[in-house]
Amino acid sequence: MDRDLVLAEFDRQIRRAEGEVLIEDDWAGVVATDLDETTADAAIAGHVARFAALHREWEWKHYSYDQPADLADRLLAAGFTPEPTEALLVAAIDELPTHAALPPGTELVPVTDAEAAAMFVKVHDEVFGGDYAAVGRKLLEDKENQRGFVVLAGGVPISCARVEFHRGTDFASLWGCGTLKQWRGRGLFRALVAHGTKLAADRGFRYFQADASDDSSPILQRLGFVLLATTTPFIHP
Repeated sequence: MDRDLVLAEFDRQIRRAEGEVLIEDDWAGVVATDLDETTADAAIAGHVARFAALHREWEWKHYSYDQPADLADRLLAAGFTPEPTEALLVAAIDELPTHAALPPGTELVPVTDAEAAAMFVKVHDEVFGGDYAAVGRKLLEDKENQRGFVVLAGGVPISCARVEFHRGTDFASLWGCGTLKQWRGRGLFRALVAHGTKLAADRGFRYFQADASDDSSPILQRLGFVLLATTTPFIHP
């Protein structure tokens, strides 16, 4: 993989596709910028003033290749708080496995109805903390552009993930790949990634992208994902 080329295409096709700012029901923030030493401080102040009208927490999604080089320090000085840094990983879909065995006694269920969505949210809430009901609603409302799936053991949800299909681009993306603590280490993560890969491959996508934590990044890299950059959410209250 030509890392520089793929990063440039990710930046063009995904990161900047919807403009500089994104505001949704469950998320709001700055996703892309073109700044330098002379424009950064004014841009930060302008976004802080703009988002104040929302009366809610928002995020500046900072990438390691963003300019100016000290942008992260400027965000800290403006009152932002960094969350854990994640790895921006991308793999060529035709180089990834599209099948991996589930542990005995488990089954994978697609999120196609309210019951499955509730199970997805239950796992998501427990693994990542917080309230992800909005994600469950989106899975039911936007089945054309994303798919969620849950793994059950004896009818009990134990693992989940979702894939977004960025139509008109080369990229699909993997999100929310999580497993209850007592079920980790049994191959569920690998199975979720393989299922997501198959969904993306069946729709003709070329690349599979993920923002990965320190826990999941090594696993994904062993599966064939390549580190292109890092990304840090900077949160403003």
